[in-house]
Amino acid sequence: MSGPEQDSKKSGSRERRQTYVVLPVYNEEARIGNLLHRLDEAMGDADIPFQVILVDDGSRDATGQIVQAHTSRMPIRLIRHEVNRGLGATIRDGMVAAAEVACDRDIIITMDSDDTHAPGLILRMVRMISEGHDVVIASRYREGSRCVGVPFLRRILSHGSSWLFRVVFPIQGVRDYTCGYRAYRAHVIRDAITRYGDQFLDQDGFQCMVDILLKLRRMHLIFGEVPFILRYDYKEGSSKMNVGRTVRDTLGLMWKRRLEG
Repeated sequence: MSGPEQDSKKSGSRERRQTYVVLPVYNEEARIGNLLHRLDEAMGDADIPFQVILVDDGSRDATGQIVQAHTSRMPIRLIRHEVNRGLGATIRDGMVAAAEVACDRDIIITMDSDDTHAPGLILRMVRMISEGHDVVIASRYREGSRCVGVPFLRRILSHGSSWLFRVVFPIQGVRDYTCGYRAYRAHVIRDAITRYGDQFLDQDGFQCMVDILLKLRRMHLIFGEVPFILRYDYKEGSSKMNVGRTVRDTLGLMWKRRLEG
């Protein structure tokens, strides 16, 4: 968004709240088209003005062509990495891009691009922001949640990390520290970038989503969660997450942040 439209938003004229959906994408040709279709449909049904900020992290398959085909049908801003840089850099570029164009009333959504996160949940998350929350997390640990097709080991590790983080870094209203499906007030992200600078989004791997919460935890925000259905059975191919490395990096991050107080 640029020009007169952005200027009018920045000047305080009463325009409708915009929702920016940040999608980190890497080799998702099998599911990205379906996700974009479902996202466009869900936002239209809910009558939510939106823009997708899609960061293609050096995909080597047909992801780019599929996304490009959708740019004429729905509002997509495409950012490309020439080489794969990892989830941390991809989330960072998407969130910074959203924060740069959003006004304070706007909302930034992050979600996975493999079609395992239902876009229909965005309406409920947006409503919770309107009701007073600063950050809303789609949680696997609330009544009504379900995880379909998640391997047993992943479920055990996920529950273990949830318990550990709640003990070491308790945040009122938060049980799921690792899920990347979240809604933030845009000004919260902008304030965090101002407060932490380049260190706000400085984790390279999957632990980046945990680190965002740990830093926002210091800002005295109101957090909330909504139950959601994780459709891991929709995932095509093997997971891009190296479980052993992610566990190691997350535990290392926990120790580092604990020492920082």
